[in-house]
Amino acid sequence: MHRITLILALISSSPAFANDLVPASTPVNVARSDLQVSPDRDWNKLDARPGRNSETWTLDGELLNDVSFYGGTENNRTLFREVDRRNRPLPRFTSTMLPTDIPTLLENSYRIARDVSIFTLDSQEPIRFAGNPGIRFTYSFIGRDNLHRSGEAHAAIIDGRLYMATFEAPSIHYFANGIAAFRHIAASAHIARPARRR
Repeated sequence: MHRITLILALISSSPAFANDLVPASTPVNVARSDLQVSPDRDWNKLDARPGRNSETWTLDGELLNDVSFYGGTENNRTLFREVDRRNRPLPRFTSTMLPTDIPTLLENSYRIARDVSIFTLDSQEPIRFAGNPGIRFTYSFIGRDNLHRSGEAHAAIIDGRLYMATFEAPSIHYFANGIAAFRHIAASAHIARPARRR
């Protein structure tokens, strides 16, 4: 009952603050990068950016469902903004990483940037993401609000840069309710580089 009460509190306190509506069936570049996706329903793009090359979408409010894109994170860059560089520096992506290193990069980044103490990597498997060999992994964690959340990420290292999309939601109801829409987005992902001029 406590978890249901907490979710109801989140619903009432987490409106979808957004600066843009992302319309369904419209290709859109994300995270200030050449990663392009086509959602199958309308999403809200939030003002706040977790990091330099990232952006977040939500259906019902960031605390209830959250798709984050990391677009072309460069060598020696962090996924998030530093919170305490001197005492608790964030881990950095390196272009020599393997796809199997990406889950640990996300976990260690969450532990510092989001102050997550309980984080579990639940599964991982090779896939193709944005037309390239990559990885899909699932995870779960408990954040500062003590709510258990589930997550799924699709990622690939392309031309020495990290491209990743993650979906997170409370494990009760919201994750199962939104995962299909996220998988549609992830399946549509591709690199849309501008054509070269002749």
